[in-house]
Amino acid sequence: MSRTRWTQPTKKKKWRALAAVTGAMLVVAAAPGSAPEADPAQGTLAGPAQEAALALLVGRAVEESRASPIGQCGAPGTFGQVLCGGWREQRVLATARGVGALLGEPASGGSARAVRADALPTDSGGPLEISLAEPGHLTDVTVRDGRGRHLAGELGGDGEHWLNTEPLRAGETYTVQVGAQDPAGRPVGVTMAFTTAPPAAGSRLTAEFGPRPGTYGAGEIVTAALSRPVPADDPEARARLEQALEVTSEPPVEGAWHWVDASTLHFRPRAYWPAHTVVRVRSGLDGVELGDQGYGGPSDSLEFTVGDRIEAVTDSAAHEMTVRRNGRVIRTIPVTTGKAGFRTRSGIKVVLGKERKVRMRGDSVGIQRGTKEFYDLPVRYATRVTWSGEYIHAAPWSVEAQGEENVSHGCTGMSTEDAAWFFETVREGDIVEVINSGGEKMAPFDNGFGDWNVDWRTWLAGSALGGADADPQGAPSSPSRPHPSSPSRLHPTT
Repeated sequence: MSRTRWTQPTKKKKWRALAAVTGAMLVVAAAPGSAPEADPAQGTLAGPAQEAALALLVGRAVEESRASPIGQCGAPGTFGQVLCGGWREQRVLATARGVGALLGEPASGGSARAVRADALPTDSGGPLEISLAEPGHLTDVTVRDGRGRHLAGELGGDGEHWLNTEPLRAGETYTVQVGAQDPAGRPVGVTMAFTTAPPAAGSRLTAEFGPRPGTYGAGEIVTAALSRPVPADDPEARARLEQALEVTSEPPVEGAWHWVDASTLHFRPRAYWPAHTVVRVRSGLDGVELGDQGYGGPSDSLEFTVGDRIEAVTDSAAHEMTVRRNGRVIRTIPVTTGKAGFRTRSGIKVVLGKERKVRMRGDSVGIQRGTKEFYDLPVRYATRVTWSGEYIHAAPWSVEAQGEENVSHGCTGMSTEDAAWFFETVREGDIVEVINSGGEKMAPFDNGFGDWNVDWRTWLAGSALGGADADPQGAPSSPSRPHPSSPSRLHPTT
């Protein structure tokens, strides 16, 4: 079974603009499965002199409040000295067996230095950069947090540097594994660890996902309700938040988030979900620094499945509904839809719920009591498609008109037998489309799930991750960063 993770197209972050902060010691350890061959506390490295080794520069940022006092600032790029404002690089020796050590300042002869555990906390809002301090070639950099989630990053085409492309999380411990080759092409490596500073006190932004766990139709929309709004004039916070909301599916599809308002995001595939898809939604917000919006907090994950693909298309001009299951017609139903003055909304809707019995009254949709259009009827087998009261339901009083003319006040009416069959066949999230009705277009967001009426280019433009850069045909541009926690770095179009 295949698996991928979705990302949305995004512009490359200017991480170096954040590099006005200081760095801290890194804890250096043997690579997993290798026996230590050095004791950094003794200041020496074991093994023969000709053993393959390569010096790396590891640069990162620390919270300004934890930086060295005034008067203890030094030049950038030297071990053990701090650039006032925050950026610090440390020289780390990688060896053939994965054992490393921190190298001292040039003035001290570059000897190995004892590892300190009381390192200054790294600033989660700053960059993490790994580069070569001498000729060689970086082959692989893997960064994982304490829960095994990968931090996305890019290895430069020159093989000389690596830079994270998503922000670090606050209050996390990260393990960094670096693979490289010395000038002779011999493999070397090192494993390092560091901890980011804890988030600031105060409420933390979380997301509540919908729908509830269960089985839904191929048109179901994933929703994320935020615990507090993130305004549109803070695009950096929106981008970081959106990148931390992860949707995966089996089988994989192309999809994207769209900001409905400051507190709500919707996720949908480019086309309907394939039948029998398994969809998983999780938040990586916990500890993510969101600028003026504070930090993200923990959110519950979600998993749901998609059943058979049911599509019901009503042609109001032909007075007929065609129902398909997985592309095959399973029933054709004579119907009546909205008459003049009450035309049924056109476009794509999805099933919101079902009620075996519901009382329908004209004043609920603005028809005054005492007028000839007013109605007050008990209705059976009512399948809801808008919050304002549009249903597909049994209408035994209009059987003679069904298949012949449109006489309803906006709902789709059919015989009791057909309505009962439809009621038992469909589920929440199934697709209902109305064509040739002459009615107004289904709204995208404020009256149910009209999301499928938004073309893909416009949908991507509602993402904070650069969706407006989609090509004129509506296909997304290639993402410039992989999705958080995606070690395979798969993109939506793969």
